[in-house]
Amino acid sequence: MPPITLLRPLHNLEQTPLDVALEPTALDMRLLTHRISAGFPSPATDYMEDGLDLNDYLVRNKPATFLFTVKGDSMIGASIEADDKVVVDRARTPKHGDIVVAVVDGEYTLKRLYKRPPRVELHAENPAYSPIVFRDGNELVVWGVVVGMVRRYNAKG
Repeated sequence: MPPITLLRPLHNLEQTPLDVALEPTALDMRLLTHRISAGFPSPATDYMEDGLDLNDYLVRNKPATFLFTVKGDSMIGASIEADDKVVVDRARTPKHGDIVVAVVDGEYTLKRLYKRPPRVELHAENPAYSPIVFRDGNELVVWGVVVGMVRRYNAKG
């Protein structure tokens, strides 16, 4: 199986992570203990909990965590769409089936990782895109593992 390199320094890349401070600012939102129904409505005012800090919820390793803005439609089958923000942890070891940020031909790409000895593959979650196959002798650079996603609805309204 080809080697998978993690945390290798990257140079001369056109795309860069979104510059977002993940540290001191806490966004504390109220969290309801009651799970929301996608079917029939349910009153939830009696189920208030302390709160939810999105940094604490999405970020496990602050120095190794970055946000990327998604472009394109290759991951729509995984419900990741253009303009979504993916939370990427560079310290996490990539496993079979993880969604990863990889570097292919000097470009960042967002794909699902498949380890199928003797090869490793990166798959889009859209049948319009072919898998990228790495065999022995090829090196795959995995920049980090996607651990979360943020999407705004009605951002223009």
